[in-house]
Amino acid sequence: MDSTSGGATAPDPNSGEPCPSAATAGSSSASQPQQQSEGSAPPSRYESQKRRDWNTFLQYLKNHKPPLTLARCSGAHVIEFLKYLDQFGKTKVHITGCPYFGHPNPPAPCSCPLKQAWGSLDALIGRLRAAYEENGGLPESNPFGARAVRIYLREVREGQAKARGIPYEKKKKRKRPNVAVAVASVSVEAAAGGSNSGGGEGSDGGGDSSAAATSAAAAAATTTV
Repeated sequence: MDSTSGGATAPDPNSGEPCPSAATAGSSSASQPQQQSEGSAPPSRYESQKRRDWNTFLQYLKNHKPPLTLARCSGAHVIEFLKYLDQFGKTKVHITGCPYFGHPNPPAPCSCPLKQAWGSLDALIGRLRAAYEENGGLPESNPFGARAVRIYLREVREGQAKARGIPYEKKKKRKRPNVAVAVASVSVEAAAGGSNSGGGEGSDGGGDSSAAATSAAAAAATTTV
């Protein structure tokens, strides 16, 4: 599995190609930096982090006792990897007997262990799950999407929420007010009122104005949506 990324290749000066004129060389040299910058655009922060995480996991499998191959990796091994990362964590997680258990802002330090925050682990699993499939793994055999891993992450989230006194709540999507319906309703009522008031000028004129007002209301509703 190759995790390196390709880049733009510079032309070979010893290829035997005829040398361009000074004017042509000047124009080509002016456009060359732009072509190189487009061809060798650096990867995004997410892609760089995903590559580092993937290499770290492969190194973990290599150093595992006994060594593991990616084909033999299961959800249980992924959970072992997450627990292994706790030694590098920076999030204070209070134990049950700690006097600051459940306090989001403890007034003094304590000897409780540092662990990886649930949010970091959740994001890490998302990147590794994508990297597994990008490197030839099948979605149905993806160990990072195993049910055991999801259960473990949920237990970590709930346990850290109690220990730190910081509940993890999903952000609720705000429903946008149905402005289009309100505009259409007001426009139709106005159109109905106009058709009633103009009834004395003939039914044909009132019908035309009502139809025009209704069409305008529908157009306003479509534009608002």
